[in-house]
Amino acid sequence: MKRQGIVLGIAAAMFIGLAGCGGQDQQNAAPTVTTEGAENVDTHEDESVESEQKASVEEKDTDTEQQTEDVETAAGQQDEDVAADTNQEDESAGNDITHIEEGSNEGVNSEANKFVRSMKIGWNLGNTFDAHSDQNKGDEMAYESDWCGIVTTKEMVDEIKAAGFQTMRIPVSWHNHVTSDGNYTISEAWLNRVQEVVDYAIDNDMHVIINIHHDNSTSYMYPATEHLEQSKAYVVAIWSQVAARFADYDEHLIMEALNEPRLVGTSDEWWLDLNKQQCVEAVQCINELNQVFVDTVRASGGNNGERYLLVPGYAASLQGATNQYFELPQDIAGNENKILVEVHAYTPYDFALRAPGEGKSIDQWSADDKASTAEIDELMDTLYKKYVQNGIGVVIDEFGARDKHGNIQARTDFAAYYVAAARQRGITCCWWDNNEFTGDGENFGIFRRQVCSFMYPELVEGMMKAL
Repeated sequence: MKRQGIVLGIAAAMFIGLAGCGGQDQQNAAPTVTTEGAENVDTHEDESVESEQKASVEEKDTDTEQQTEDVETAAGQQDEDVAADTNQEDESAGNDITHIEEGSNEGVNSEANKFVRSMKIGWNLGNTFDAHSDQNKGDEMAYESDWCGIVTTKEMVDEIKAAGFQTMRIPVSWHNHVTSDGNYTISEAWLNRVQEVVDYAIDNDMHVIINIHHDNSTSYMYPATEHLEQSKAYVVAIWSQVAARFADYDEHLIMEALNEPRLVGTSDEWWLDLNKQQCVEAVQCINELNQVFVDTVRASGGNNGERYLLVPGYAASLQGATNQYFELPQDIAGNENKILVEVHAYTPYDFALRAPGEGKSIDQWSADDKASTAEIDELMDTLYKKYVQNGIGVVIDEFGARDKHGNIQARTDFAAYYVAAARQRGITCCWWDNNEFTGDGENFGIFRRQVCSFMYPELVEGMMKAL
């Protein structure tokens, strides 16, 4: 998800950067869970401006950000409440699952789908290594705390694992940390720090997702024909270095090609209009970039030849991953379904992502209301029918619902239903946490990193009960 700006007072920034839990020397369905109102005691206010155009991946056609868009799906008749009857897996995560709809389950129990189920549920270390700027900072290591206000500690990751999260996604922007000579050589200090935090999770026996995040610009990666060769060169340069660094890590480490590749700055940024040639070409460019990513990683040695890889469609949206022009990249001989599909979906948009002050925004959600659940069911059914039942794994590695004036019960019910609906169809989800809790921005935060504790433990409990 894209974070445009977070403004901290100087004193607050100094305090947060130095006083986080486990401080470091370095620089800076679904189960129903009854909740009680929790007072927000975060130490700063955020200003995060995000275009309404970032609708849920399926709605908009969302890093988290997306516009509302009607999505055509092949989903059939809606099912009984997913929340009421979730098909749970045991701890091995390798058991067979039965989808709620009748019909063919061929492919559901592929090794790829078993792997995705073993990821269980994930959490995003958002607004951290993905922070970026147009002009490079004097101290490149300051980016880590620039948006979230604090550096990441092992104690934080330990708490995330203790809460039940089995996967951690670490979004990374690279362009402020590469040479300007066209070789895009990554700073050793930045790559070392990314690896250090990856190891926090790996040491906890967690799965970790790393990616190219906010590098979507005409200077680096941009899915348009006139920028394709340059974009390929950038993708090859970044992934050849990152893949080599992590070559000896086992399959707990997952590499994600790109975050929400799209035509930034155009009227089609969040609206994929396939009647327009530039949109069709954008999808085709993304296909080529995904293929270059796979080829680069596979040629990087070590365990990269068999590693599970994640690839997105246009804007990581549902439509982007299911339109007639999108193609999964070809893998090397011997690999079966090692390419997983990445989707972001903040749906239903009016509840999950639309700003509270906008006219269509709603702050209530109920598992007993088909108007609340229909879009989630449609999203999951579409992905199940297109990919899961055909043996191809799907990870929704960004989802969530922003706080709207303390509507914690609605958010808890939503999160529990969403996770249950996904898990019943063999899909794993990762909550987007940007460490934002106050102000008028996108307050998706659930874990208060400054004090190493969950602001909304009931919401986390609801998700864990849905597994």
